Amino acid sequence: MMRRDWPFFLGLALLGGVYVALILAMLVADVASTSPEHLLAALRVPEIRASLWLSLTSSSAASILAIWVAVPLGYLLARTRFPGRGLLGLFLEVPIVLPPLVVGLSLLILCQSAPGRYIQGFVTITYAVPAVVLAQFAVAAAFATRTMRNTFEQLSPRTEEIARSLGCTRSMAFWRITLPEARRGILAAFTLAWARSVGEFGPVLIFAGVTRYRTEVLPTTVFLELSVGNVETAVAVSMLLISVSAAVLGTMRLAFGPKANA
Repeated sequence: MMRRDWPFFLGLALLGGVYVALILAMLVADVASTSPEHLLAALRVPEIRASLWLSLTSSSAASILAIWVAVPLGYLLARTRFPGRGLLGLFLEVPIVLPPLVVGLSLLILCQSAPGRYIQGFVTITYAVPAVVLAQFAVAAAFATRTMRNTFEQLSPRTEEIARSLGCTRSMAFWRITLPEARRGILAAFTLAWARSVGEFGPVLIFAGVTRYRTEVLPTTVFLELSVGNVETAVAVSMLLISVSAAVLGTMRLAFGPKANA
């Protein structure tokens, strides 16, 4: 870095540092407002343990489902050209920009329509565990699809083309060449989808409700505890949520390297 460039980089650091300082201050405030005793006390509450378990299982299920749709959609948008491709890409961004409460309300209205009522004749969705997973999936899949599209766009198609010139079909080249090359992107998409799912509040609140031992997840636990004035418990559950998310992200980075979430 040349000496005459230091004012420029200093300005960038100062501007970005404001946001970094805000995030750090928030975390410090959370840590200062609770203690290990509060965390242990929260974990001893059966309702919170049930909420934690549902958060982990539903977020994992939603993230797995998100990957199953994000990989094919990301590949199609990155490697193919077809009428309406731009419109499809724009359409898939809608869940990202929609207010969370609108997502939950839209899912609720959908399940109250004639097709929705027909499906619920076989399996209960609204105000049940499937509603939690579906609410998390509806938003997480959009983030996972964006990540997979960027992943496939950054991969050179040359190796796939070489494989096809040697006799591989498009499907064989995808499974044997492209998909293994995209493993870090898949991991990043899964991690992002999981992190988004575990913190989802608005859609879950509207579509699944808050029923203890049934549809309560950690974000709604924080809401419930705050609504009855249990601030210490709400902060402890918030720290538990932060700890679980940080543990998952840290494990991913340690297992797959610093580029896992890049």
